[in-house]
Parts: sequence; structure tokens; C-alpha cells
Amino acid sequence: MIIGVPKEIKNNENRVALTPAGVSALVGRGHTVYVQSTAGEGSGFSDAEYESAGAQLLPTIEATYAIAEMIVKVKEPIQSEYDLIREDQLLFTYFHFASYEPLTNAMIEKKAICLAYETVELSDRSLPLLVPMSEVAGRMSVQEGAKYLEKPMGGRGVLLGGVPGVAPGKVTILGGGIVGTEAAKMAAGLGAQVTILDINLNRLRYLSDTMPANVSTVYSNDYNIRQLIKESDLIVGAVLIPGAKAPKLITRAMLKDMKPGTVLVDVAVDQGGCIETCTPTTHADPTFVIDGVVHYCVANMPGAVPYTSTLALTNATLKYAIRLADKGWKTACKEDEALKKGLNIVGGKVVYKGVSDAFGLPYHEVDSVL
Repeated sequence: MIIGVPKEIKNNENRVALTPAGVSALVGRGHTVYVQSTAGEGSGFSDAEYESAGAQLLPTIEATYAIAEMIVKVKEPIQSEYDLIREDQLLFTYFHFASYEPLTNAMIEKKAICLAYETVELSDRSLPLLVPMSEVAGRMSVQEGAKYLEKPMGGRGVLLGGVPGVAPGKVTILGGGIVGTEAAKMAAGLGAQVTILDINLNRLRYLSDTMPANVSTVYSNDYNIRQLIKESDLIVGAVLIPGAKAPKLITRAMLKDMKPGTVLVDVAVDQGGCIETCTPTTHADPTFVIDGVVHYCVANMPGAVPYTSTLALTNATLKYAIRLADKGWKTACKEDEALKKGLNIVGGKVVYKGVSDAFGLPYHEVDSVL
């Protein structure tokens, strides 16, 4: 198969979809890999390293899309890429369709095969291609939240760990999945007083057993959220419904109950966000303030630590990319239920229920396109 790796062009997105090691693995199996020149520089990988691994370099993103049967990316195509995509071209990347209707409509119109990292799902309901970036984003949420709690950054001026004689800051985490767990680890490590909310009692039991003493668990409902946000210094939105929009757990009206300078970090923003007032921001302009509350809503948080993120992502995605390249997308998806669940749009048809529900689009069973 002919595989193309374009340079990411989303604002401050420095990750790349394949490392030189990933290229070497694909080339070693007889595939041809084209990498756009300088695609790996933001992650610390030079063109020379890709050439040594067996890649062929192309000068432009247009040339990369034009030659490839399968495009392997990190982030969803942005508007300037739409016209580069061909009918029946396989795109293997994060899409988060349910949060952005124009992208959904564009991919339907292009009749591409859109296989989304975030909905590849194993039999135990885990999401193997979302986990590594969720781990990064969860840890970063507290790192960024701690920074924006500083007074010069607009926050309350709270040190999360406190000091002897001064109580630590309070962190509330909405969601006890991968993002929430990693956020809790980081916040607890800094010495903060941490509360995790979730609706899954079994998950709360597990977290209660495994987290350190400064982490407590609370069942998630509107009343409990409203009580906790009054005293919170940092609130992390970590809610995920695979392939669908996140529910709004914090409304605009609830901001008035928060202390001025409270920081909200909505990691769910790339799925529509779980905080009503959050809209996507960029690393170049990451925050805004509403009613005295600082909102950090960067939709590609792991892009700020691209070396770590690229290695973690390729560790997870490469084996699936190899299956797609070796067998073709149809055979690979027929033989692998996890990959089949990654199909979102095929030949102009929406084949993932969460996407059709988000926009009221006709839904087609995935087997009908296989």
C-alpha cells in the first residue's frame, strides 16, 4: 500500500503520525511510505531520519495527499485540506466528528473512508488509540491548570500543594476514566486536595482503593457538582462518551457560584466539551475569562509536548496501521472488530451511531459497507 504522512497544520500542532521506527516497520513489510518534508521536525525527527528508515520525502502537503492510498495523521483535516482528499481514500486519524458538523459534511461529500482513532474499541470497551493521548492530556490538564492559577496568568494565586500552615488547593475532576485518573495522579502528587466524580460506582470503588489519601471519590450528579465547584480552585472536565458529544455538566449559570480566578480545564472540548462556556482555543491563545473564571480549552493539548506524544501515539497506532496496509481496510475491518468500530464515514455514508445522532444524519450499519 502507498501511505502518506502529511505535516500537521492545525495551530501549534507539532506531533507527527509516524516515527521513523514506524516508517521502517511499514517499509519492511513491502509498503511505500511518503512523508512530507519537515513533518517530523516539531517532534524532534529529521527528514534524514525518515529517509534512513526508508521513507520517500515529498515537498508539499498536496503531493502527499495526491499519491497516497492511506493518509495517516494525528489531527482531523482542517478546511484547507478538504479539497485534497479523494473519494475512497483511507484516512486514519483522530476525527471527533460529533463535535464539528462542517468536517462531518465535508467527509461525507468527499466519500472518503474515515477511520477514527478515538472510536477503535476493544471487547472490554477500552479505546486503545485514545488512551495514550488521554494519558498525556490528563497529566497536562493539571500542569496547565496549576500554571493558570498563578495570579499573573489570571488565576486566584493558589499554589495547589499549599505549604506548611497553608491549606492545599482544591481540585475537582469530572470523570474517572483515563483522563480523570491521570489528572488525579498529577494533582495528588502536587499535594492538592482532589475529588473525582463519576457515575460508575465500580470505577469509584477502584479509584478509592488505588488513589492516595488526598484523593476522594464522589458520585456525580448535579447537586454534588454544584456543591464542589463553590470551593474548587481547579476544575478538570474529563468526560467521554465515545464518538458522541460530551454532556454539559457545568452551565453558564453555575460560574457565578465559583470563586473569582477559578480555572476550568475542559479536556473534553474536542468532543464538544462538558462545560457549557468552553469553546476550543489554541496553544497560541489558550485561555479566556467569563464571569471572572479562567477557561483553558485547547483542543490539542498533547501537541504541546510532541516528542512524548508522538512516541506514545505511534506505540498504539502502528499495529493497526500495519493491518490496514497489509490487508486493505475492508478485510482488516472484517477481521478485526476493534478496527471495524473505528469506521465513522465510508463512501458518503455515516456508519457510526454517535455521529448520526449528533447531527440527525441517516445512519447505515457498518456491515453494509463491508
